[in-house]
Amino acid sequence: MLSERKFFLSHPAYRHIADRMGTPHLQKVLNQQLTNHIRDTLPTFRNKLQAQLLSIEHEVDAYKSFKPEDPTRKTKALLQMVQQFAVDFEKRIEGSGDQVDTLELSGGAKINRIFHERFPFEIVKMEFNEKELRREISYAIKNIHGIRTGLFTPDMAFEAIVKKQIVKLKGPSLKSVDLVMQELINTVKKCTRKLATFPRLCEETERIVANHIREREGKTKDQVLLLIDIQVSYINTNHEDFIGFANAQQRSSQVHKKNTIGNQVIRKGWLTISNIGIMKGGSKGYWFVLTAESLSWYKDDEEKEKKYMLPLDNLKVRDVEKSFMSSKHTFAIFNTEQRNVYKDYRFLELACDSQEDVDSWKASLLRAGVYPDKSLNENDENGQAENFSMDPQLERQVETIRNLVDSYMSIINKCIRDLIPKTIMHLMVNNVKDFINSELLAQLYSSEDQNTLMEESAEQAQRRDEMLRMYQALKEALVIISDINTATTFTPAPPPVDDSWIQHTRRSPPPSPTTQRRPMLSAALGRPAPGRGPPPAIPSPGPHSGAPPVPFRPGPLPPFPNSSDAFGAPPQVPSRPTRAPPSVPSRGPKQSLVLVAESLINWSQNAFLLAALGGFSVRTHGWTLSMGSLESAPKACVFLEGHMYLL
Repeated sequence: MLSERKFFLSHPAYRHIADRMGTPHLQKVLNQQLTNHIRDTLPTFRNKLQAQLLSIEHEVDAYKSFKPEDPTRKTKALLQMVQQFAVDFEKRIEGSGDQVDTLELSGGAKINRIFHERFPFEIVKMEFNEKELRREISYAIKNIHGIRTGLFTPDMAFEAIVKKQIVKLKGPSLKSVDLVMQELINTVKKCTRKLATFPRLCEETERIVANHIREREGKTKDQVLLLIDIQVSYINTNHEDFIGFANAQQRSSQVHKKNTIGNQVIRKGWLTISNIGIMKGGSKGYWFVLTAESLSWYKDDEEKEKKYMLPLDNLKVRDVEKSFMSSKHTFAIFNTEQRNVYKDYRFLELACDSQEDVDSWKASLLRAGVYPDKSLNENDENGQAENFSMDPQLERQVETIRNLVDSYMSIINKCIRDLIPKTIMHLMVNNVKDFINSELLAQLYSSEDQNTLMEESAEQAQRRDEMLRMYQALKEALVIISDINTATTFTPAPPPVDDSWIQHTRRSPPPSPTTQRRPMLSAALGRPAPGRGPPPAIPSPGPHSGAPPVPFRPGPLPPFPNSSDAFGAPPQVPSRPTRAPPSVPSRGPKQSLVLVAESLINWSQNAFLLAALGGFSVRTHGWTLSMGSLESAPKACVFLEGHMYLL
């Protein structure tokens, strides 16, 4: 240390800034930087730790009193899990205002779509073909008359055709039961995710509820078939909505008048036109608006620039097979009279992102009167063409029965569309909810031992231990930080280091004081004659100084005591008063924040603080400690004489 100070005091380039050179000054500056960094970082870090502690405190409270082998705890946990499962299932089915999922439809919303979109669409898909229906009516009339020539329209032909059409409703009704059953099972799987802490309980709960749903599925299908058979068993021609034979001829005009009431908007949404974009560089999406009379599409959803409006007259919908390279689901609209639908295109292919969107658009088109296509066997039509020719009287009878069948089937469809959802809700959905609330717990107890059901997964045990360790570490860290705030003496921030001299020396280094002193002395005293008088004496350093004192720069000389002695000895050059070199400042215990990190003896208490200071490495006696990283932190730390310095 003394040698270092002697060097800076004796060197001509550093002696004027010797008080800012050397290890003591480096210690002071680094201590200032460390103190400032601790003071700037510590409050933010304390707030972050407190926020993290509060976020896990609620979960840790349940773990503090955790006893894996306590039977009371297992029973309580089992009851809570089953009750929570029942609440979640009911919320997903009935709907809830809290914690609404905005990413996907819940089970209840999907069941609602099945009741009011998929089921009506399936009913219309099996809609009878007009030519085939008329041929069946003519055959029924001829077979009833037999060898006789009938004078009146037989009502038995009407009943035979109506019963055959009612039986066709069994397919869509049973399919709706299957769709609802699948949605219930999917809802159960989503609700059992919260039981993943106990794998055996999750598996057993899902198995028991799924078996009950399948059991109720069979009973619901039996009841649905019973409803269809009830409708077939008796044809009520006295129904208030039935037009009767007297008004059968006016049916067509009434239907036309009913369909022309209003032009309401049925659906809006984005669709991609596939076949038009092929010639223009690819498919393109448009904003479609479906009304009761037309299908229009616009450039965007602002509906300012209309691209085209397509009337719905004589239009039908058919499925299009999904291509291998496309992820879209496509359906097509075409004209039944073999006319172009749009410009030179015979059909219009519309694509959606999912099959659910396709079914939803088909159901909306169905409400607008655009029915699905049901192609006939051309060979069968050609083979039966000659037998389908009718005389005028038979043609009038076929038209009458056709109107009666249409009127009565509308009544049946309305009744079935109302009763089937109600039957499914009563026998399946509500029954499953009651089963979960009342019988699930009893069946869980009877299926397996409670200890087996409540076996905790290895992942959950590991997570619990990690949470407890993290909670304890956060608390200890906050205690250490609070001790620093209450037991440490803070010193005011030192002024910033003045480095303007560095820039000055780079531009023009100052000349040596020795070289400047000689011309000044010569100018003041004059050049003495050779051989006359001794040279000016230079004071020798005192024994108490470790380095020769720095002489003052000479100023104006005082007058000589004896002016007559022109050749006497010149006055001595005044010397700088001797000063003891500044000693290394000593610091008492806990005088500043840096002393918290000066010693690594009790590393367990100070390691957390060192991590808060930033990223650096500590090297001493051949070993290295690597800490975390902060962007604004120093990068290295060394120890000199028991003190830590950041580089």
